[in-house]
Order: sequence, then structure tokens, then C-alpha cells
Amino acid sequence: MASTLLSPTFQITAINRNFRTFLAPHPSYAYPNNFLLHKYTINGKSKLDSSLSVACSYNSKNGTPQPKGDGLDWPILKRWDVPWPWQTISLTSLACGLSFVLTGLIENQALPYLGINVVDLSLDEKAELLFLDQGITTAAVLGILFSLTKSFQPLPDDLYRYDLREPFNLRKGWLLWAGIGFAGALGAIALTGVALSFFSGETPQRETDALVRLMPLIGSSEVSTLCLLGITGVLAPLLEETVFRGFFMASMTKWVPTPVAVVISAAVFALAHLTPGEFPQLFVLGTALGLSYAQTRNLLTPITIHALWNSGVILLLTFLQIQGYDIKELLQ
Repeated sequence: MASTLLSPTFQITAINRNFRTFLAPHPSYAYPNNFLLHKYTINGKSKLDSSLSVACSYNSKNGTPQPKGDGLDWPILKRWDVPWPWQTISLTSLACGLSFVLTGLIENQALPYLGINVVDLSLDEKAELLFLDQGITTAAVLGILFSLTKSFQPLPDDLYRYDLREPFNLRKGWLLWAGIGFAGALGAIALTGVALSFFSGETPQRETDALVRLMPLIGSSEVSTLCLLGITGVLAPLLEETVFRGFFMASMTKWVPTPVAVVISAAVFALAHLTPGEFPQLFVLGTALGLSYAQTRNLLTPITIHALWNSGVILLLTFLQIQGYDIKELLQ
């Protein structure tokens, strides 16, 4: 039975659901309304029915009880109910980083034993190999992530959530907010580029990042283009958003407010790309991804934004390549 809280907060406990019997918390409190709600548990999760232990606050103005809560109606300000401790967060973050690095090293060492010489491969074969590499890496990192957090099941509904339902819901529609987030990210990144150019006095030079290294494959053939779209538009967004937003950002809300967790995860996301010259733009993109995820609590939202960003760049460069533009000069 729930315990009675001190003034100005009190506890109303409803018992004996069949006879609708009701126990008041303290005789000194008089109020007109009865609360007949029931709290029960299914698979470790609390549900509400016809009787419930309800925590309320006392309103000194009119003498009536009001539900107790944090008063935060904006989803973007609410924290996740993180079930794992800091040890699990630290170990899992380290394991994901190491598995990403080790997977690449193991694959590079395995290629000669399989009789594969990357130099002798055609562009299509290189694109297919890159797609396979990204697929293995994604499976390995996510496998470790889910394995290390599996012991805390059943998890809250808004952790690791990939929900296709209600894509255009005004409050939590994943596709609607993906569109809003993508438009916001485009505008913010454009303004960031203008600001950097204004303060530095010159156009920022692009570093030799993953996109530049993929340049020979861009527009080379349909097979290469499809492989690149699969890597940048499906596998990479799925991996990065699940790790950086689905796990790391949500876990940070155990200690800091959600907007602060968005900023921290955006900074880690930008640093993880190992391109210091592009940190401002990546940070802005990471912030948009985090805010969109906080709004919908659905990983499909940041995954869609990330996929649109990556695949949009690939498709645009492919189009320019076909039109005869020197995309190497454009990237630099």
C-alpha cells in the first residue's frame, strides 16, 4: 500500500477494486473528488486501470488536489527512463568504439587470405566490397550494443524504438519531424558556413574525409551508385543514429537535461568523424538529429534525416558528374 506524503503533497490510495473502497490519506484534507484508478504491472511496466496510487499536489488557492508532475509538456524537454547504470554506459560506449575499429582491421587482414587484392578490383567490385564492409561493421557494433543492454529488458517503450506508425502525427510523427529537422539542418548548416566564411575571410576548405575517398566511385556506374546509397543512406545512418542518439544521448539524460544531452551527443558525433575542419557543420547536423529524436522518441526520425543528408549529397554529386562537372574541384 502506498505511503502518505507530508503537506503540501499527499497520497490517495484506492483499494478493493471490486467494491470501489477508497482510503483517504489524512483526515485534515477535505476534497470533493474521488480518484478511482488502479495501478498494475504487465511485463514489469506500470499500467493504469480503475484504481491507482496517485501522487498529487495541494493547491493553496482553492483547496483542491492537483496531479503531481514535472510540468513539462514538451517532449523535447523530457528525459528518458534509462535502466542501466554508468558502468554499463561506459563499457558499452568503449565496446562499440573498439568493435568499429577492430572490425575494419580484421577485414583488412582477412582480404589477402581470401585471395582478394583491392588494387586489382574494378570500381564496381570495390563498391560492393565497401557495402559488405559497412554491413559487417553495422551488424557487429549493433550486435555488441544490444547484447550488453539486453539484461535490462523489458526496456522502456521509447528506447531503441523504430516505429513506422503515425508518420505525420503533429506531435510525434517521425516523417513529419524528419522533414522539419532536415529543413532546419540545411538552413542552420548554410548559415554556419556563411558565418565561418565571414569571420575567417575565406571559404573553408574541405578535408579528405570519407566522401572525398569515395569520389572515384561517384557516378561511375549504377552498381557503384546503388552501393554508395546503401552505405550512406541506410547502413551508416542506422548504425550512427542507434549508437549516438538511441544509446548515448538517451543515456546522458540520466544525469543532465535532454537539451544538454543533445549538445553533448552532437559534439561526440562530430568528433567521431575525425575531420576537425568540419566540426562546426557536423555539430550543427548532430544537434538537429538530436532535437528531432527528442521530439518523437523514434529513431526513424534522425535516421531519415541522416539518410536524406548523406544520400542527397551522393545523388547531387552523381548528377553533377554526369553533367560533366569536376566534382573533385567542387569538394575541395
